[in-house]
Amino acid sequence: MATCRSRLRHTIVIMGVCLAVGLILAHQAGLRVNTTHSIPLGLYRMSTDPIVKGAYVLWCPPERQEFDLAKERGYIGAGYCPGGYGYMMKKVVASDHDVVSVTEEGVMINGTLIPASQPSEADSMGRPLPRFRVTDYVLAASELLLMSDTNSRSFDARYFGPVHRVHIQSRIHPVWTWE
Repeated sequence: MATCRSRLRHTIVIMGVCLAVGLILAHQAGLRVNTTHSIPLGLYRMSTDPIVKGAYVLWCPPERQEFDLAKERGYIGAGYCPGGYGYMMKKVVASDHDVVSVTEEGVMINGTLIPASQPSEADSMGRPLPRFRVTDYVLAASELLLMSDTNSRSFDARYFGPVHRVHIQSRIHPVWTWE
């Protein structure tokens, strides 16, 4: 019986080591797993493709009060980005010279209202959310508006505004998604 338990422990240790090595190799190969509802759940591959409207991106939030609050409340995780923030994944919904408005009615890009983009006043626990409001703001070539395309309650540009391109780590492409 002791031999059987010993073999089982040995097998579990070997499987654990193999899993850890596999995860490290996948990470080094540019594979990332999205477990949030900001973009479709799944496996994504980093790329050097240009950052354009409609692309998904992996990015580090800038060190700002809104992101400190988001980390404190658990909207974003802790991680290796400056400020101790975790990486975020969002869709680029506006870029270079697009005209953006973020109002109580929602987000408008070049005069078109994005469906289900109305900002919430409070999170699911009733705590007030940061407010970013702007009318007819023209994005600089260095700015992007990043939002979720799958979750109307996501912590996105409705609450923190445009993000500078220097914060983008990579464009990401779905390899395998589910939802």
